[in-house]
Amino acid sequence: MTLNASQNTLESAACAGRIKGVLFDIDETIVDLYRAMADAMVFASQRLLPNATAADWDSFAALYMADPHKYYDRYVQGEFSFAQQRGLRARVVFDHLGFTGFDGAVEQRWIAEFEEAQPPSIRAFADVVPLLDALDAAGIPYGAVSNNVYDYQRAKLDAAGLARIQVLVGIDTVNVGKPAPEIFLEGCRQLGTAPSETLYVGDNFMIDGVGSVRAGLLGVWLSREGKAAPGVADNDAQAAARIVSVANLAELLAIVGIQAPADWL
Repeated sequence: MTLNASQNTLESAACAGRIKGVLFDIDETIVDLYRAMADAMVFASQRLLPNATAADWDSFAALYMADPHKYYDRYVQGEFSFAQQRGLRARVVFDHLGFTGFDGAVEQRWIAEFEEAQPPSIRAFADVVPLLDALDAAGIPYGAVSNNVYDYQRAKLDAAGLARIQVLVGIDTVNVGKPAPEIFLEGCRQLGTAPSETLYVGDNFMIDGVGSVRAGLLGVWLSREGKAAPGVADNDAQAAARIVSVANLAELLAIVGIQAPADWL
C-alpha cells in the first residue's frame, strides 16, 4: 500500500533528520510542462486547424500528452530521435482529428514552430521556489534527474527560473534513462549523499517511484491531481509499498523534517 505523507506521521518521523538530499524529476513535477506544451501546440497548429475551439485544443493537448504509442518512452530507449518522437506524437493527434495534410514538410515546420513557442511558456509550479528556499535554509542540497538530455533540460530549468538547481542528470549523462538505477545513483553521487538518505520526487508512480526505491532511494510520488496509485505487478509490490505519496511539494517539509517558511504560499 502506498503511504500518504499527510496521514502517515510515523513514516514522516522516521525520515525526519535522515534526509540529506533531495532529487526531483523535472517535467510535471517542478516544471508545468503540460501548460507550456499546450500553448506551443496551439501556436504550431492553429494555421492547420483554424476553426479549432478551446475545447478542441484541450483535447489535442490531452491526447498528445497521453502518448498512447509510447513514442517518448521509445525515444528514451533509443528507438527514435527527440524530433522524431515529437512528430510521431503530433501525427497521432492530427490523424485522430481527421487532418490529412500532415506530410513531411508540414511536420518539420510544425516541430520547428513548436520548439520556438514552448520556451517562453515554461513555468515552475508555484510550490517549487518556496520549497527550494526552505531546503537552502536547512542546508539540504537538491538536484534533478530527468528522462531527457542534459542540455535540453538545463535550458528548461533556466527558462523556468530554476537556474539555482545546479545538479542535473540527463539520459546522456550516464547513457541510461529512468527507471534504471544508474541514473538515480548518479544524482546521489553528484549531490554527495547516500541513496538511503536521498529523496526522489516525481510524478510517475512506476518510473519515478518504484524506480527510485529499487535504486535504494526514498521514493516520493507527487500526485497533484490526487489520483490513486496504479496497480503493480507482484514483483513491484514490495517497492511500491515503500513509496510515500504527496499532493504538493509543501508536504515534503514534514518528510524532510524542516519547518515551512513564514510566507509559504
